[in-house]
Amino acid sequence: MSTIYLFRHGITEGNKRRLYYGSTDLPLIEEGIEAIKVRREAGLYPNTEGFLLITTDLKRTEQTLFEMYGEIEHETEPLLREFSFGDFEMLSYEELKDREDYQAWITGDNWRNICPNGESGEIMLLRSLEAIKKYVDKDCIIVCHGGVIAGLMLTWFPGDETAEHFYAWQPKPCEGYKIIFDDEHNPINYEKIAL
Repeated sequence: MSTIYLFRHGITEGNKRRLYYGSTDLPLIEEGIEAIKVRREAGLYPNTEGFLLITTDLKRTEQTLFEMYGEIEHETEPLLREFSFGDFEMLSYEELKDREDYQAWITGDNWRNICPNGESGEIMLLRSLEAIKKYVDKDCIIVCHGGVIAGLMLTWFPGDETAEHFYAWQPKPCEGYKIIFDDEHNPINYEKIAL
């Protein structure tokens, strides 16, 4: 048996402005730092003893881990980074809605459609699933991204009627899930970690 905690990073300018951003290396904003402190003081975050700690190496995950636990030894796993929106990075729907390349991406199967100079949701999920394989036999606390978490949870618990689609699995910033894996490294249970 093993346990993995997946936490989404805290709030950034990209979250506040509702931008398409994934590969852009944005820091947390003050509101994001305060939200983590509130949750830390409420005892939301698990004790780190016996756990491997991991971030994706982007500023927002590094800062989130620091606000959760202070200066602490950890590893980085860049393959658990957020979806890359390519040419749409740091732009909003309003800025993109009249662009032909944006309409081509968002129309139809935008899970498989690839952003210009970016990736598809499917590509992000496949690299995330490959990366997480090396951790499912360990107890881990991973600070990563909403899209990655949503994709993993939807894949691991596809029949869960409480979250039947991708966005229903996406936790709020600085919240996440606790997932239990059996001895064969299959996910067997989860708990939402939220205020």
